[in-house]
Amino acid sequence: MPRSVPLGRTLAALLLSCALVAGATACGDSGDAPGGNAASTSASASPSVSASAEKQRLAKTRFVANAGLAAGATYQWIVKPYRAGTFKKGAEGRRLALVKAGLAGGFAYNRLQAAAKNAKGDPLLSKAVAPLTAGIESLKGLGTKLRKGEAGEGDVGAFESVIDSIKNAGKDAGAEVKDRVPSTSQLTG
Repeated sequence: MPRSVPLGRTLAALLLSCALVAGATACGDSGDAPGGNAASTSASASPSVSASAEKQRLAKTRFVANAGLAAGATYQWIVKPYRAGTFKKGAEGRRLALVKAGLAGGFAYNRLQAAAKNAKGDPLLSKAVAPLTAGIESLKGLGTKLRKGEAGEGDVGAFESVIDSIKNAGKDAGAEVKDRVPSTSQLTG
């Protein structure tokens, strides 16, 4: 049997929630800081400096994570099934393997673009990864090609080549990339 909550408690909880939301909103920075107070100006400048430093510090970590997911997806759902002959006509499980390869191709392209964007936050990585952006762009339509079963040895080789180049660039910049296989839900999500 459901237990009813007294109206007073409900109202109190609602008022408390509204007060917390209003308080959190009031604490936000509106950007209209008065220019006459030097302490408030320097205090507002330091968070942006630390945020910039934090972003740069995490650039390598994010690069490694994104490139690792791209490498893992490419190997697990594109290279490995291709080498096993699963993409050939008449092969058992071909249709599912092609769908997964298509999803993995799109996922890998997305993660490689994110890794290239992350690399811009680190001076050494940006120099190492900049030449590879054209290779990443060349992968744009391969996910669809894989899903339709139109991909060949050269297409799978292109994925492998770009992934290897990204891994080598990361290693040269002190950000070693290791394969991280994403879950099937990450591919579709």
